[in-house]
Amino acid sequence: MGNCLNHPDRETSYACMKHNIYMCPKCLDCRDPDIYCKFRTACTIHFITKRKGNLDAEEKSEDSIC
Repeated sequence: MGNCLNHPDRETSYACMKHNIYMCPKCLDCRDPDIYCKFRTACTIHFITKRKGNLDAEEKSEDSIC
C-alpha cells in the first residue's frame, strides 16, 4: 500500500509498476495506454481505465440514438 501521487493523504493499493507510483480510485488512469508496457497483462489500472473508456463509449452511443 502506498499514498496517491496526487492526493498524498489517501492510502491506496493501486500501483503502476511501470512508473512506480500509486493512484487512488479518483485518479486511476493509465498514463501510457498506447505505449508498450511489460506489466500490462497484469495491470489492474490499465484494465480499469480500458473498462471506463468502453462504458463512456456506450453512454455516448445511447445518447445519439434518442
